[in-house]
Amino acid sequence: MKIIKITLITVVIILLILGIRFYMQNLRGIWPIIETPSVAITKLNDPIVNKNLNLNLPDGFTISILDKDIPGARVMVFDKLGNIWVSQTGQGKISKIILNNGEVQSQEVIWSGLKNPHGLALDPEDPNILYIAEETKISKVSIYPTIGKFEKIIDLPKGGRHFTRTLGFGPDKRLYVSIGSTCDTCNEPDPRNASIYSLNKDGSDFKQLAKGLRNSVFFIWDKNDGKIWATEMGHDYLGDNTPPDEINTFDIKSPIVLNYGWPVCYGNNIHDTNFDKNTYIRNPCMMPFEIPSYFDIQAHSAPLGLDFVPDNYSSWPKEYQHSLIVAFHGSWNRTVPTGYKVVRFILDDKEKILKQEDFITGWLTPNGAIGRPVDIVFNNNALYITDDKAGTIYKVVYTK
Repeated sequence: MKIIKITLITVVIILLILGIRFYMQNLRGIWPIIETPSVAITKLNDPIVNKNLNLNLPDGFTISILDKDIPGARVMVFDKLGNIWVSQTGQGKISKIILNNGEVQSQEVIWSGLKNPHGLALDPEDPNILYIAEETKISKVSIYPTIGKFEKIIDLPKGGRHFTRTLGFGPDKRLYVSIGSTCDTCNEPDPRNASIYSLNKDGSDFKQLAKGLRNSVFFIWDKNDGKIWATEMGHDYLGDNTPPDEINTFDIKSPIVLNYGWPVCYGNNIHDTNFDKNTYIRNPCMMPFEIPSYFDIQAHSAPLGLDFVPDNYSSWPKEYQHSLIVAFHGSWNRTVPTGYKVVRFILDDKEKILKQEDFITGWLTPNGAIGRPVDIVFNNNALYITDDKAGTIYKVVYTK
């Protein structure tokens, strides 16, 4: 009996030591996500007392809360009347925000009880039709002149670890959908996972554009060359600075499926020997078999929404035109937290990223995070940002 007792105590001590070690290596930076801030950012929306919500922006820019009380706000789209539709993934809801001259008139939950709704896209040929991506399906529904019934166009695989599905119509009028991996690192049995697919509006001709993408949650098109630009989250538990998060580009006219390497490769075609122990005749991470990242970002930044500053934004400084603006949702698997900000990427005339610089900071405070930016959308000379922690939509304008 004494031996059993000593053995149990020893096992408990070992498990406790391993648990503390795991926490110190991987979870020390998780508190900004789970802590409730001492002061909610919605309490700071007074342009007289606090012009910029305790957030830091370049001179001439101001930020305000357009609307609040939208728990879990994620993807947003502007319809033909200038109103906003926003998905609330964790709440299973999609809401409509009616605007009048840029001011909120009302907010209403249109659908509830959905399974992790995320992606939203309006049919470019019929803006009365909204496409909605839930975890396991894509549906379409009429939103004008009245709200119609959902019509499923295609099934999607179950999400596992990454259950968000994002939608977008390309310049070829096809619908594109990003589907994350079911795990942190694994060999996916279902080729639909960790990929970007395109399909016709009726769900037919479902075909893979790119694979080897652990979690490319958001993507957009560059109007200059028609390519997709997508953010990509690297996997966890390899340390504070490895692997990098990424920005990638995809040619939608590619005759082959583009392979970005996950789970075997990451970043600039770096072989992940921590996961992949196989022996190869050739380097498994090299062109033309695997494509390197277009641009590496600080690991665990969690890049999400992105959009280009429109070239016709006459009210914004000229040097900002065609910059890429990206939301860094923020880390949890890093000793010192990173992200929790919006970043500007400066491009040259060949679409090469020259450098990055902070555009909006301040969501991460010594007392926790007061918000986590998600989606980025430009509309009518303003930048709009969703925040799924604060449950808000921000509006950024240039006033100088």
